[in-house]
Amino acid sequence: MDDRTGHRTVPDTTRRADRLTGNRYGNRPTMKDVAARAGVGLKTVSRVVNGEPGVTPETERRVQEAIDALGFRRNDSARVLRKGRTASIGLVLEDLADPFYGPLSRAVEEVARAHGALLINGSSAEDPEREQELVLALCARRVDGLVVIPAGDDHRYLEPELKAGVATVFVDRPAGRIDADVVVCDNFGGARDGVAHLIAHGHRRIGFIGDMPRIHTAAERLRGYRAAMEDAGIPVEDSWMSLGVTDPERVRRAAEEMLADPHPVTAIFTGNNRVTVTVIRVLAEHTRGVALVGFDDIELADLLRPGVTVVAQDAAALGRTAAERLFRQLDGTLLAPDRIELPTRLITRGSGELPPAD
Repeated sequence: MDDRTGHRTVPDTTRRADRLTGNRYGNRPTMKDVAARAGVGLKTVSRVVNGEPGVTPETERRVQEAIDALGFRRNDSARVLRKGRTASIGLVLEDLADPFYGPLSRAVEEVARAHGALLINGSSAEDPEREQELVLALCARRVDGLVVIPAGDDHRYLEPELKAGVATVFVDRPAGRIDADVVVCDNFGGARDGVAHLIAHGHRRIGFIGDMPRIHTAAERLRGYRAAMEDAGIPVEDSWMSLGVTDPERVRRAAEEMLADPHPVTAIFTGNNRVTVTVIRVLAEHTRGVALVGFDDIELADLLRPGVTVVAQDAAALGRTAAERLFRQLDGTLLAPDRIELPTRLITRGSGELPPAD
């Protein structure tokens, strides 16, 4: 387009598009750029950036002003690689959305931060293939160590990484077919105590609803349930036990079948927090009082009426213990792999103390 002077004009929208389609983000400024702006040599910039002596206050001021003006950031990845470490660790969880893993992840992050390391995490979604994919992707990014909540039961794929020096600690569940450090809670003992608590309050028909049996924690909690019933001399009927995915529809169906039986259960022991929440909703729809004890604490459990009695494990302690163990490996202060088992705690709030309705 030409204006009245004969000069060609460019519409503002075109200029705006040029600005947007150009090199929008630009290149990251380098130490060479800082040196040119400050009028000093590269070595001088390096000394200022790394806090080394040998630079006058005036020169340091000029370099710092150039750094601030350009938005320069030190390339820590290149720096730590020269030292043989990336100052980062990986955390592979089952499900980032599960409330249980929030405090665990935070505890690992706090320990990593105290050691000057960055935490990178991801979720396996309880898929062994996805777990392996995530773990090996983190190793490819040269993390110094791994904290893994395993989804699979065969971790031989990690052997080359372990030999290469990648420190690894498994948490909540043990590794499969390799020797490695593991930090778990007392799943068996906690479940046995929770069921024994129901038995002590007069219950004999006690249902168990848990996670998939191939999962270590689910299998151990089922074993604890069976042990408590056997200790009390109570035969367990198959219809009292239901294991599978923690999908609310599956859990609801299992609970309703136990309650609709001609000889219904008078109490239910739930294998994890997600199962507990669904069972609470089912019991709220039934007029007959049914006792409940859940494995894992849940938010607002003390505000319900009755409050929910739980077998609580300390998720933050699991994460903290695993991370501290990991950094001891990195420091070279550990030798043979070890198994650390943390205790559980029975918290009575009312639901587990209800007597049998019949």
